[in-house]
Amino acid sequence: MNSIYQFKNRHIGPDDAVIKDMLKVIGANSVDEMIDQIVPEEIRHTRPLKISKGLSEYEYIKSLRNIAAKNELYKSYIGLGYYSTIMPAVIQRNIFENPGWYTAYTPYQAEISQGRLEALLNYQTMICELTGLPIANASLLDEGTAAAEAMLMFFHAQLADKGKASKFFVSQNCFPQTIDVLETRSEPLGIELVIGDISSIVLDHTFFGLLIQYPDVNGEVVDFQEMVTKAHEQNIQVCVASDLLALAILNPPGEWGADCVVGNSQRFGMPLGFGGPHAGFFSCKDRYKRMAPGRIIGVSKDADGKTAYRMALQTREQHIKREKATSNLCTAQALPAIIAGMYAVYHGPKGIKSIAYEIHFNTCILFNELTKMGYRSCNEAFFDTLVFEGDVSVIRPLAEERRVNLRYVDDARFALSVDQTTTPEDLKELLDVFAKAKGITIKSISELESSPLSLTKFIRTSSFLQHPVFNKYHSETEMMRYIKRLENKDLSLVHSMISLGSCTMKLNAASELLPLTWPEFTEIHPFAPLSQAKGYLEVIDELSKDLCEITGFKAISFQPNSGAQGEYAGLMVIKAYHKANRDQHRNITLIPSSAHGTNPASAAMAGLKIVIVACDREGNIDVNDLRDKAQQFNETLACLMVTYPSTHGVYEESIREIVKIIHDNGGLVYMDGANMNAQVGLTSPGHIGADVCHLNLHKTFAIPHGGGGPGMGPIAVAEHLVPFLPSHISSNKNESSISAVSSAPFGSALVLLISYGYIKMLGADGLLESTKIAILNANYLKDALKGYYKILFTGKNNRCAHEFIIDCSQFKQTATVEVGDIAKRLMDYGFHAPTVGFPVHDTLMIEPTESESKQELDKFISAMISIRREIDEIIQNEYSQNDNVLKNAPHTMNECLKDHWNKPYGRDKAAFPSDSLRDNKFWPSVSRIDNALGDRNLICTCAPIESYAETS
Repeated sequence: MNSIYQFKNRHIGPDDAVIKDMLKVIGANSVDEMIDQIVPEEIRHTRPLKISKGLSEYEYIKSLRNIAAKNELYKSYIGLGYYSTIMPAVIQRNIFENPGWYTAYTPYQAEISQGRLEALLNYQTMICELTGLPIANASLLDEGTAAAEAMLMFFHAQLADKGKASKFFVSQNCFPQTIDVLETRSEPLGIELVIGDISSIVLDHTFFGLLIQYPDVNGEVVDFQEMVTKAHEQNIQVCVASDLLALAILNPPGEWGADCVVGNSQRFGMPLGFGGPHAGFFSCKDRYKRMAPGRIIGVSKDADGKTAYRMALQTREQHIKREKATSNLCTAQALPAIIAGMYAVYHGPKGIKSIAYEIHFNTCILFNELTKMGYRSCNEAFFDTLVFEGDVSVIRPLAEERRVNLRYVDDARFALSVDQTTTPEDLKELLDVFAKAKGITIKSISELESSPLSLTKFIRTSSFLQHPVFNKYHSETEMMRYIKRLENKDLSLVHSMISLGSCTMKLNAASELLPLTWPEFTEIHPFAPLSQAKGYLEVIDELSKDLCEITGFKAISFQPNSGAQGEYAGLMVIKAYHKANRDQHRNITLIPSSAHGTNPASAAMAGLKIVIVACDREGNIDVNDLRDKAQQFNETLACLMVTYPSTHGVYEESIREIVKIIHDNGGLVYMDGANMNAQVGLTSPGHIGADVCHLNLHKTFAIPHGGGGPGMGPIAVAEHLVPFLPSHISSNKNESSISAVSSAPFGSALVLLISYGYIKMLGADGLLESTKIAILNANYLKDALKGYYKILFTGKNNRCAHEFIIDCSQFKQTATVEVGDIAKRLMDYGFHAPTVGFPVHDTLMIEPTESESKQELDKFISAMISIRREIDEIIQNEYSQNDNVLKNAPHTMNECLKDHWNKPYGRDKAAFPSDSLRDNKFWPSVSRIDNALGDRNLICTCAPIESYAETS
């Protein structure tokens, strides 16, 4: 293949010419010599990956077109929380397909994230107002896991109130996939799940909470007011799983007493995508705000008193609370949440209500006409879903002949759910099917009559979405400009390198993302017959084989749709294995002190007891301490959770010994896949001897971070763990397997296309070269900066893996400069900060990835050296320790254009510390934000409408 067409040359930053210059800086004669000095010989692969040769971008797209054609596009009326919808073209083109939105990182650095933070605040406002509750987070993974998070929040809330109840009631009329997830999540914490008829259950002090569906799985809308009142009299907390579009015309649960409302915002513009990604929503009463899972976007002020947004209550993050965390959430569904919020902005309250009423009117037409045909309805009050009695053996083949999917409850009942895309022609087609099953003919479309609305006593009277943002951008011109204004406030990979250690912000290639809008992939319902999803299944099968080859494992599950959920799933698989071997008493997990915070949080959620293993002065696991603790708990040891290379950015030489110690003492080894970018093609978890690992597809395998999600965290396992991989209610459950960990059988299946394309286009050679160049880029940066900053950990040859840590603690003593000050100052240079304060306080963890060119690396090096000189100016008393460019960073355009400049340094020093910035400057839109103010006065929705009123 002509090298110009090789995808690896597009994906990998440095070319052969500059690699030679980089090797001179690090003191190696070749890349392979450098790799030999870094990766322990005993864990190196002895053969190349058995993965096909890389395809050109043209070849890949052509091949995928053929695969996509194997999916059959039926019109699905299956429902169950998944519906066809219409993503407005202005949102598709300007957000969904726009790298300025999808390549941004989680908004930890708020001053350069104001656009997506405002968009997420819009989303939270939408959720609060539609559900009738005051607090909402910035999305969860899906409806099933959102319900599970509510259950856990209730459980911990009643424990905090000295309660001891252990039962959680779940209505049998909740979505079956939600019940499936609840079964998985309840068991480890000793929560007894009671599933039954809400109308006959006797609630007492042994229950701490309950879950109901509104409208329920059969489409029925029920008045739960009296039940909620009775539950609260027993101190039982109530969660309602609901539908956002339905709540545009139904009494919202918050108005009739619900403590928490959860669901899926998918039908606000996100395609079906065979199950995801879709933003789960979660709202709750104010009393839960410090226990609510996930991220909450709040309002604060910057140093100039300007309104600014930030992630609020960040001490709830599992990286800080670790094993005491009540949730292990890390990835959210930020980009789908932003799209859902923008859907509400574009349509406004009138548009949303109009869409909801149109859906209900169409449902009423079907109800009326099917009743006239003699079908017996199971519904009294409904929104969009109907269940009828009918001979499924007759109806199903007639529907499938018309390429229509219905939901078949059993042999004598069928269900159908109407959505935004249902047209009069679709109604006619449906009615033709049902009429033919009865041997009759129907009227023309124009003669169809709607029956009276079934929801009279449930109709919503309260207003919603009254804030100006939801009422002024309804023309495409204004919407386009609003989206662009927000985009311009955010720094993403379109601007510069984002060198976040452990987060692997690499190229998200356009060719990998193109298929995400193809209808052959977007319009497949997750519960459609698998015979209609042959293209998807081929992609999933091929991706499974390639990832098993890469990891050295036997099988993989794509169900976990975040890295933390992959951790949880892997630990639950380990527990199931021990139980099958009558070792269910094994409940100790050893976790190094350097581990990701999600590790202990996931272990706690899996019901495991955590024992911390010390690290030595070089940052490696203390093997003697590990051995002592493994032997101490050899009767109860379940597993070790280990990241490789280590969280400190080093290939630990003793990893094989570590694995053997755990196995010798009856435990298994869970390998965190966060740093897989330094393994692919060189070694693998299976080759090292681990038993299970999760893979962050949104890191190593090129799924964009999307401002904090979507993500995917599939787990790969060795042969002895295959029987225990997650099952799903939509398929036959293996007797040994754990229950579902997410709502859809293949998680966020749509974005699997990205990783599939990444592997197919790079091929075996490109994957290996990517790993090597990621390591080269990291060592080049490290050696270029080591004369200016202290490098905290290195391997035996003074090398790092794909990331490294610089220690900034000395600057606190010498210049009163915090590591956060350096992070803020980097914004003035046009860079997002590396990972701040993790895994060691007062440090920056830097990971450049293989996609960055030497030119970009040199710009970052120049910025870091310049900041070091600015610190020296403070040390040498040229500037006050309290009033200098670092303490005042970032500097906004507004500030630099003020008539009065009262800083001890010039405007040029503030805004243009590098000459290159004069030609291409990214301006932070706000100055430094007051975090404490935002936490003391939590505001997580748009300002009240009264604040927009004109003052006299």
